Amino acid sequence: MFSSISSVQGVVVLVLGLAALGAEVFALLDALRHRPDAFVAAGKRTKNFWLLVLGVATAVGFVSNVLSMFGVIAFVAAAVYLADVRPALKQVSGRGGGRQGPYGPW
Repeated sequence: MFSSISSVQGVVVLVLGLAALGAEVFALLDALRHRPDAFVAAGKRTKNFWLLVLGVATAVGFVSNVLSMFGVIAFVAAAVYLADVRPALKQVSGRGGGRQGPYGPW
């Protein structure tokens, strides 16, 4: 009975780890595609700062357990980028307008 519970727990941890690693890789790739001046124009830290933070977070997320302290910190770094920096960059770059037509919203 305990072996089936532990195998389910292992699968859950694996899925959480893959989801966290996916978020970290996505955040890193998104930071790579934005221009350096967009970070400054959005009032955020520099592109090199975010590339360093997200690169370390991705490396830590790859080698550590998602439930460890370092795994959680790595995921939080990617989550901060995705929740705060990415929307600001999209707004500055003109990619975050949503349903904007040539003369305003639809």
